[in-house]
This record gives sequence, C-alpha cells and structure tokens, in this order.
Amino acid sequence: MKSLIEQFDVSEETVRQIVADTIKGSDDGELFLEYSESEALMFDNGRLKTANFSTDQGFGLRAVAGEATGFAHSSELSEAALLRASDAVSTVKAGYSGTLAAGPQGTNRHLYGDENPIGEPSFGAKARLLEEIDAFCRESDPRVRQVTASLAASWQHVEIMRGDGTTVRDIRPLVRVNVSVVVGDGDRQETGSYGMGGRKGFGEFVAEENWKDAAREALRQALVNLEAAPAPAGTFDIVLSSGWPGVMLHEAVGHGLEGDFNRKKTSAFAGLMGQQVASKGVTVVDDGTIHERRGSLTVDDEGTPSARNVLIEDGKLVGYMQDRQNARLMGVKATGNGRRESYAHQPMPRMTNTFMTSGDKTPEEIIASVKNGIYAVSFGGGQVDITSGKFVFGCTEAYMIENGVVTQPIKGAMLIGNGPDAMHRVSMIGNDSKLDTGIGMCGKAGQGVPVGVGQPHLRMDAMTVGGTKV
Repeated sequence: MKSLIEQFDVSEETVRQIVADTIKGSDDGELFLEYSESEALMFDNGRLKTANFSTDQGFGLRAVAGEATGFAHSSELSEAALLRASDAVSTVKAGYSGTLAAGPQGTNRHLYGDENPIGEPSFGAKARLLEEIDAFCRESDPRVRQVTASLAASWQHVEIMRGDGTTVRDIRPLVRVNVSVVVGDGDRQETGSYGMGGRKGFGEFVAEENWKDAAREALRQALVNLEAAPAPAGTFDIVLSSGWPGVMLHEAVGHGLEGDFNRKKTSAFAGLMGQQVASKGVTVVDDGTIHERRGSLTVDDEGTPSARNVLIEDGKLVGYMQDRQNARLMGVKATGNGRRESYAHQPMPRMTNTFMTSGDKTPEEIIASVKNGIYAVSFGGGQVDITSGKFVFGCTEAYMIENGVVTQPIKGAMLIGNGPDAMHRVSMIGNDSKLDTGIGMCGKAGQGVPVGVGQPHLRMDAMTVGGTKV
C-alpha cells in the first residue's frame, strides 16, 4: 500500500512543513495517520445474524507543551483540513518556549506480518464455518439451546510523522474467533464461552481441530455451570488458574502502574517506587514484543518501539508504563506504552501484554495445599477503582477445594479485594505462567485497545468472596 502521506492533496514536503510549524516550540507532538479495515460476522440462534465491513482513514495532529496538549483530528486528508487542525493545535503553546524532544529511535523488529486477514478465507467460507460450529455444538449434546459464534478481523496501517520530519510506519493485523454456548435442563440455563486470536491470519484458528476444540471448551464450561451449586460467601484461600485469570492482575494492578495515574498521584501505587508492593517472588511484566500476540506492537502510537518492561520484581515496584509526555514530566524514559484507539484519539499510557512470571510450584502442589478454598478457573466482568485499588470480579467457572481436592463446581462467586493488598496475599506461585488465548480488550478513558493478560497458577490467602448461597 502507498504511504498515507501520499493520500493528501498536497506534496509530502508541504505536509512535513505544516507539521514542523505546528509542533515547533513545543515539547513534543506528531501527526498520526491511519487507514483501517474491519470485518465482523456473527452467527446466532441458527442464522447469520450480522455481517459488517467498514473502512476508515484520517489523521490526528498533536502538540504537547508541559502538561497541556493540543489535539485535532479529521477524516479528510487534505491541506485545508491539516491547516485547520494546525490552527487549533497551535493555541496550546501560546507563549511557550519549549525545546522539541528528540524522536524515538527506530526498530528493525517485525513482530507480525503485513498481510490483511480479512480476505482469507472468503466471506462465504466464513459464513459456512460459523454454521458448522453451530451444528457441531448442537450435535455434541442435546442440552444445547443456543450457539453464538463469531469471527472478527481488522487491518490497520499507521504512519507517525514527528516534528523533525522522521516517519515511522506499522501495519497491524488482528483476528478473533469466539464461541458461546447456552445449555439448559428444565428451567435452568447456563453459559460457557471460549475465544482465540492474535496478530496473524485466520489460518490456525479456522483449522478444523482448533475450532472444534474451542467449541468443545465452550460446551464443557456451560455443562460444568449447569451442575454448579450456589457459591458460599466468606473468607477463603483462593487458587487462580493460569492464563485468562490474569485479567484480574491486569485490572487490579496493571492500570495502577500506568504512568499518568502515578504522575497525578491518583493510583494506589503512587509514590511507592522501590518499595515492597507484593509478596516476594511476584514479578509482573508488560511485554509488547511477543511475536504475533494480541497486545504486541512493533512501535506504539507515538513511534516508540515497544519493550519488555518489568513493573514489579520479586515483590518490589521497579517501573511504570510510560508514554512520552508522562515519561518527560516524570524524568524517565518512554517505555513504548503510548497507545490510542484510533487517529481520533490522543495517546496515553496503556498496557500491551501484562502478566506475572512463573514461580516454582506445580499446580497440583498449590491445590493440594488448600484445606478449604475456591479454585477460580475463569473470570467474566469486574470493576476496579484505580485510586483505592478496590476490585470486584465475577467467576465464570469455579470450584470448591476441600482437603486439597477440587470438588463441587460453584456459580455466582465474586472475588472482592484491594489490588496492592491482594498482591501481598500471594503465598504460592505456579511454574506454568501463560498468556490468555488472544481475546483481551482494555478500556480506559473511553478508548479500547487489544491487550494480552496472563499468569501462572496462584494461591492467595484469606480473600473475601461474595456468594449466592443462602
């Protein structure tokens, strides 16, 4: 594809001059250009219910002076639109005499391919696949009452031009497959789901053995929940499974380690650099450099190469995730975490793939150590207050642990706690850290970006559980 700068109705030299004039005298800024395509198909209740395809393109122009930011965007790639944006953005630096920060160094890494995943398989083949998934689930068990299967793909081409004229380009593919199953017995109905995806084509995900495994897993979870008893309430030792349960770590701890919350002192972790904020052995990493993972980025949305950033090491707070503005104001380096949803949004510190690294215990050892507790295998929605660190998370698959043995499945369990406090309650860390299957989406300040989460099996002592048992 041609350079997005060439899509303007004026020369590249003119665009560069307008950008340079806009940002001159400020601390930082850039022209962010984007062209994107997206497609989504959903098969629900025995028919193809929705099918959408869209394209979008535009630019966002930004200048940063101290803590102030001027930002304007447009879907029109023209000199007139760029000049109007420049006039609006330039007001932020009136009377300001900053020195433009040096641009980020480039990267030769290639974390994912350039191929657009939307074209293969064809639309017709995708629709037939969703129908096959529906039929497979219904044939697998007579208790299946509803199947919802979906395929989604996007292809994003971005270019970032800085005030010195340097330009960085990145092409980002992304796919996701999801299966949700509702099963019933009499008046009772329960749901199970499974999803998978990454920054690659659909290839491996639509292979028959893989989509059947996904369908079986969604059905298995639904049938487990159909036999589940109401969860008890009280204080329990908790074992968290590996992989997707890392979403609790992402929400309860990860957001609190983003640079803007700490610069403004609205995070529960503000001012704690170098201090023990978790049990010894707990190491939390944000890594945007993992090949083809959902949250990975060759460069972030300011042009900074993504990195493997250690946030908590052996329980001590050693780093925050930074975009360029917060890094400059806090006197540290940008970490490659400046992300935005699209050209119509400003960048801010955001997670990429955030996870806890492995310890030295086997999952079996951890479960066997619990006399009376709960084994949380999967989570659904949750709520977190960044300032206080308080969180509530609902379990979508959980079991009782009795005398070191996993027993009765339970439903309605809610984990309640405080992020920093919960990290001190980690008493055993498994040797099986892994990322989720490629389904994470993170919201912040009205913006959504794809992310990865992960962790090993964990034991957390004396956690509060809200239940439904009466």
